[in-house]
Amino acid sequence: MTSSESSPLLGNGGLSGHKNLSLTRRIVNFMKGEDEPSWAQSFKFFIFGTWFNILLVFIPLSFISHNMDWDAGLVFLFSFMAIVPLAKLLGEATDQLSVKLGETMSGLLNASFGNAVEIIVGVAALLNGQLRIVQTSMLGSILSNILLVLGCSFLAGGLYHKQGIFNGTGAQASASLMTLSCITLVIPAAYASTTNAGMQGYCSDADECPTAGLLFISRGTAVLLLGAYCAYLWFQLKSHPDLFISPPDEPNSEETVATTETEETVPRMGTAAAGVALLSVTVVIAFCAEYLVSSIEETAVRYSIPKAFIGVVLLPIVGNAAEHVTSVWMAMKNKYELTITICVGSSIQIACLVVPLLVIVGWIVDQPLTLHFHNFETIVLFVSVFLVNLLLVDGKSNYMEGLMLLTLYFVIALAFWVA
Repeated sequence: MTSSESSPLLGNGGLSGHKNLSLTRRIVNFMKGEDEPSWAQSFKFFIFGTWFNILLVFIPLSFISHNMDWDAGLVFLFSFMAIVPLAKLLGEATDQLSVKLGETMSGLLNASFGNAVEIIVGVAALLNGQLRIVQTSMLGSILSNILLVLGCSFLAGGLYHKQGIFNGTGAQASASLMTLSCITLVIPAAYASTTNAGMQGYCSDADECPTAGLLFISRGTAVLLLGAYCAYLWFQLKSHPDLFISPPDEPNSEETVATTETEETVPRMGTAAAGVALLSVTVVIAFCAEYLVSSIEETAVRYSIPKAFIGVVLLPIVGNAAEHVTSVWMAMKNKYELTITICVGSSIQIACLVVPLLVIVGWIVDQPLTLHFHNFETIVLFVSVFLVNLLLVDGKSNYMEGLMLLTLYFVIALAFWVA
């Protein structure tokens, strides 16, 4: 039986046997997880399912080092290493929770909770007044998703499959919105660099005290981007969902015959257990992210690591660990539609939801965060989005395209090391 727009997301959502049950009984049945792995089985898989979880030992080390005022470098290292397995667990819980939700919703859910790390790190840095760390970490998250994560996915998928196929129309629609968000960052930079009003700062550091006009442009743009993102969600999930579904395989194509089989995610956790795991991991990440951000300043000075490099390269690698693992995994399974949804969708979410949201939060807590990025950063973002648009337009991928994306990412990383 094929699903339709009116079909419930959860498999048992429309069964008549549940219509007469009380709300309390439905909640109890949901928590019990009938016909699903038990809570014990779920958390046994969640905690002991991979050797990678041995890195969870860094969580207590992060808490201890922060509260006992150990060296800032140790606090940064322990918190950094703690977030890596937590991000992986975040992706695993999301993947399990999305088993019943379909491919598009699965990718959106993974991108949303994967970006929880960026949101937490961004808010923590914003409340600490580290506006440049907020900007560079958000820029780094976008670059990491569309260059590093997408590049690794295309490369890994290309090694397993000669050619990956996805819906080029939907991918191009997503890339176009990404281009729009990129243009909205160019306009504040152009205003601040070329107009008399934009260049009249109140102090020597334009990042700390921007002009009233720059704040007005940034906050107004933030509201408009939030509206555009809401419209994009409606476009993706309701009005044009067919554009985000993998195209049917060509019957006579030799390239697709060997790659038509895709692996499905095996349900290893109950829905309620996966939800609890998702929330729990997010809370622990919040603490580790706070410790990480608080140690950045001293670590950068003591070990001569450029703050821009920390913000653009190191923090996004940690924050995008969940998307990185899941996206590469999906590409190796020949689920390129899900890979595109995770990588490009996550970048759109950062550019059109997280960044505008942080600007508005800064407005509320009286932190003058703007959309004015340095000219070098704006150019880097523009050329990155331009390359991704070129590679997505044909609806096909291979390992060479992955190498192109990775090459550009490493060139940018080198530039920020000496910036």
